[in-house]
Amino acid sequence: MTKDKHEKAMGTARPHSNQLGEPLGAPGPSAAASRAVIAAPVRRDDPPQPPVIGVFDSGFGGLTVLRSLLARIPSAHYIYLGDTARLPYGAKSPATVARYAVESARFLEERGCQYLVIACNTATALALEEIRMAVRVPVLGVIEPGSQAVRRELQDAGGDVLVLATSATVQSHAYREACRRTGLRAFEVACPLLVPLVEEGWTDHDVTRAVLRIYLSQALAICQPKAVLLGCTHYPLVAGAIQAMLRELGSDAIVIDSAKATAEAAETALGGWSATAAAEAKGNFECFATDSVEKFQRLGSLFLGQPIASVHLLDLGG
Repeated sequence: MTKDKHEKAMGTARPHSNQLGEPLGAPGPSAAASRAVIAAPVRRDDPPQPPVIGVFDSGFGGLTVLRSLLARIPSAHYIYLGDTARLPYGAKSPATVARYAVESARFLEERGCQYLVIACNTATALALEEIRMAVRVPVLGVIEPGSQAVRRELQDAGGDVLVLATSATVQSHAYREACRRTGLRAFEVACPLLVPLVEEGWTDHDVTRAVLRIYLSQALAICQPKAVLLGCTHYPLVAGAIQAMLRELGSDAIVIDSAKATAEAAETALGGWSATAAAEAKGNFECFATDSVEKFQRLGSLFLGQPIASVHLLDLGG
């Protein structure tokens, strides 16, 4: 097996750092200001070079974030890691999730990534600070960008937010707290059947619509949201079906895709890298998976919206 197809992610210990990537003890913002930071801008030499961005998820769902990143920052080089051997993270303890996520983040940093996007709601909810302390590069999760996107959409109108997510993300109440910090009240609803339906490819299927009717009917019975936030990276593939069902049930709530919101936040943090930046540089991506590379290649193409030419097998250990 070649080196590219079989890497070890465990590295040497990293010095602890704050959310801005500075060593602890260095002058910096207050604790309150640090909590408000999504990620620090990446510094670039002049002339600027396309950034190398690492994207990590426990499986396939994070490819919807990569899909949005490719649209927002097409000139970057992306390295995607799906920890398919150890999913689902939602069934693991916070300590185990943190260990898995840190191993993945260190692997991406060692591959030369200058900026990391944790495209996994469970890892963001349970291990974001541990990841930021373990690496030297800025790290962006998916929860804060989603909640801030809702705030921007609603502006001063206020109103409740309905968060659709997996059971593990709902139990963490990470979205509820993130929305609270922006002055919004969030109702979190677990939709555990949506992930297997999406992975089955049933994004436009009567069974999926029936399941959505049940989940949304129950949710609308307890709140009248102004916005519905998709708190799982699988859910963008059924965003249209969710919006259609909301209308059918009499709700005019807008649907917010946290994958798109995360890509927008990354573009901002990277200093405005966009379709017009370094137009002569064509972006590309490479994918790593810790198991089932053939399934990853086949199913991942659905999430990414384009073929995946190859997937490298990676051993992160137990």
